[in-house]
Amino acid sequence: MTTMPASQAQGQAGTASGDILLEVNNLKMYFPVTSGLIFQRATGYVKAVDGISFFVRRGETLGLVGESGCGKTTTGRCILQLYKPTSGSIKFEGTELTSLNTNQMRTMRRKMQVIFQDPYSSLNPRMTTGNIIGEPLIVHNMVSNKEEYKERVGELLRHVGLNPYMADRFPHEFSGGQRQRIGVARALSVNPEFIVADEPVSALDVSIQAQIINLMEELQEKFSLTYLFIAHDLAVVRHISDRVGVMYLGRLMEVSDRNEIYINPIHPYTKALLSAVPIPDPIADAQRERILMTGEVPSPLNPPSGCVFHPRCPLATEKCSQVVPQLREVENNHWAACINVPGYGET
Repeated sequence: MTTMPASQAQGQAGTASGDILLEVNNLKMYFPVTSGLIFQRATGYVKAVDGISFFVRRGETLGLVGESGCGKTTTGRCILQLYKPTSGSIKFEGTELTSLNTNQMRTMRRKMQVIFQDPYSSLNPRMTTGNIIGEPLIVHNMVSNKEEYKERVGELLRHVGLNPYMADRFPHEFSGGQRQRIGVARALSVNPEFIVADEPVSALDVSIQAQIINLMEELQEKFSLTYLFIAHDLAVVRHISDRVGVMYLGRLMEVSDRNEIYINPIHPYTKALLSAVPIPDPIADAQRERILMTGEVPSPLNPPSGCVFHPRCPLATEKCSQVVPQLREVENNHWAACINVPGYGET
């Protein structure tokens, strides 16, 4: 799959390049499936991410949504170089991350951090909270003595709504919401510019989710942070995101402003996702159109030809199984990858 540069493919031409913090172009991540006990050979590839392009402006939140297994988390890990991409370009502040060596990437990680999904497994149970938060300070030589270290850890705990005296406690002494606050504090410790939030509230109760989301918004404003917010909860994504990208089976289906994509979804997959979101008004909920997708999500080991969504798409034609749709601007700042939506062939 050949794509235009992300700066063009996402309508970037009218935006000053200095506003772009992260630019991803034609990113692919294939995981080999091997056979044999001794001489292992690849018998196929799981196409977790298959040629996606997008950008994130400085100071904004880009929400990435989709079903489980669509490649959202893999995309975030590729950006952080926790996975080495199969191909593609990832530029952070103009620096190509895929070409950096280990030492260069360690330096770059001071600017890029992650908040993991599971607050129970992402914290070392043998380390105190203070050591969990303070370890990055030591790794990156950001403190010169114990007093400065202790002061910085206490400051970080206060930023996330915890008391400094909790630094001597172990993770099992905290609730799930408090553990995720510790994870947020750890991500903040090195003063990053960009944070990948990998479903940071999916393991928490709804009331606690709201607290963590509000905390992240406050920290974003206070420290001028930029987020890639990965989630499957469309209501949460709409609340925190400036723009939303919808993924399906390793590819981007639609990208637009958060309100636009909810009020005026263009791609059939986005429409189907939004039609399944419950709304509080029972009368309106009963009257709205339901879009039911037939069949199961295909395997990323053997994705369909052409548009990967065409086996389940109500608008699919014979051509959909033959043509891989590129992400194009079909309306002003509204991008979709579907040859059957109005305006697609006119751009």
